[in-house]
Amino acid sequence: MSDAGVPGHETVSGEMPAGGPGSGMARSGAGARAAAWGATLRLLRSELGLIFRRPRTVAMLTVVAVVPVLCGVAIRLVGGDGEAIMAQVAGNGLALGYVAFSVMVPLILPLVVAVVAGDALAGEAGLGTLRYLLTAPAGRTRLLGVKFTGMALFALATSLVVVVSALVTGLLLFPVGPVTLLSGTTVPLLDGLLRIGLIALYVTLGMVALGTLALAVSAFTDTAIGAIVASIVVILVSQVLALVPQLDAVSPFLLPTWFQRFDGALREPLATGDMGQGVLAFAAYIAIFGSIAWARFTSKDVTA
Repeated sequence: MSDAGVPGHETVSGEMPAGGPGSGMARSGAGARAAAWGATLRLLRSELGLIFRRPRTVAMLTVVAVVPVLCGVAIRLVGGDGEAIMAQVAGNGLALGYVAFSVMVPLILPLVVAVVAGDALAGEAGLGTLRYLLTAPAGRTRLLGVKFTGMALFALATSLVVVVSALVTGLLLFPVGPVTLLSGTTVPLLDGLLRIGLIALYVTLGMVALGTLALAVSAFTDTAIGAIVASIVVILVSQVLALVPQLDAVSPFLLPTWFQRFDGALREPLATGDMGQGVLAFAAYIAIFGSIAWARFTSKDVTA
């Protein structure tokens, strides 16, 4: 790639001392780094466009947006009878966000994130486009980082869609005011909004952990549907195992065990212990399966 094609190259070169020993090598090194990062940013823009412009992605985000609406309409029709949280939604629409996440975290959100993450590498390999992506001066590690970043931003987008849909539906169908938490304490409206935001961030991190697992599976196959199905099967089996009392010793090591710990944000004081353990579990999954994906992808033969 020529230096003229690198954004900001002139500025970088202009800051180098002219004529000194090694100045040409310094300029060359800076230009190579700028070219690599420029290629990485272009790949990231392309990856985000590929993810969010696909009809199936639009369809999945539409489903994610509709579920909170259906939850709100159902609670509006049946009233506040039944569980206490349903009564809270009927009395304060802000609680609808918690209900929506409770409904979607076990299966819906993992499914949509697994579809994107499972297709990230396997889909490109199956189509034969992976080898062409590697012609950009970004390298395999940065390409994997682009795929991970795209998956993580998609996971964040799904959580934000849930929050926005739940808040709009709650405002339209129910009164909104100070929030009564699960612990019985009432907090101001702004505090309640911040807690819903904290729930969204916690769920996003959990979905990124799941997406990293799916990304690792995707690195081992050229069939996107295989990576997607394998990731979903792992989550479903983990959820079943977590329900078996005799396997309580294994439960802390299962990813779905920590998905629902976001309810700690609706207690006073915040259940930072449970949520903190969940964050550590998610971080461990990201580190372990991210390393597996890197080890496989950087050594994988993509020329066949």
